[in-house]
Amino acid sequence: MPTIDTVTVYSLLAVAGLVVAAFVLSRAVLKSSASCVDRATFIWFAFDALTHFILEGSFVWHSIAGRTVNTGTDMFAALWREYAKADLRWGFADPTIVALEILTVVGVGGLCVYILILLARNDPARHYWITVASVAELYGGWMTFVPELLIGSVFLDTDDWFHHYVYLWFFNGIWVVIPVALMVHSYRCLLPAALPPPPPPSAAIKKDMQNNHN
Repeated sequence: MPTIDTVTVYSLLAVAGLVVAAFVLSRAVLKSSASCVDRATFIWFAFDALTHFILEGSFVWHSIAGRTVNTGTDMFAALWREYAKADLRWGFADPTIVALEILTVVGVGGLCVYILILLARNDPARHYWITVASVAELYGGWMTFVPELLIGSVFLDTDDWFHHYVYLWFFNGIWVVIPVALMVHSYRCLLPAALPPPPPPSAAIKKDMQNNHN
């Protein structure tokens, strides 16, 4: 049986709270005429930014200058100890994980905020930066888990189904499925602008069109 306690519930509620905050922010910032896709994209990047700055930022704080999540005493340390039940590396400040998280918090978190600004302005340049951010998310996920898989998942808990499928597969899978979907959508939006314009109709075709019109 999975171990679900008060900390587990509070941790899941904290994530849900970030989703609600992202939704409220979208209602406050985006115009009512914004498309459903743009609104969903805004909610995602708002949630992503909050996750990077608040949750992952707290992990970085607890994992530098000799600190670790396992020795922390505040609520953020407790939250990350909960996740560390699924991946032990997050508890003892694995240097590769910490290095990736520093880059994620500063780089990707800041990029998420910039994308939110572009979405609020309905700036088409957002599609380029959405692609950049999505690639960064996928790279971060790859470097987090593939090296661990190559050594036999030594630090991953694959026996407890809750830790395995909810913490490892579901929560990390979100940062694979959504970035890929966003990249596909942005590609479709950018492609028409990259294609050459169709050639002008020949004189004969123009004449036929004029005759048909008359």
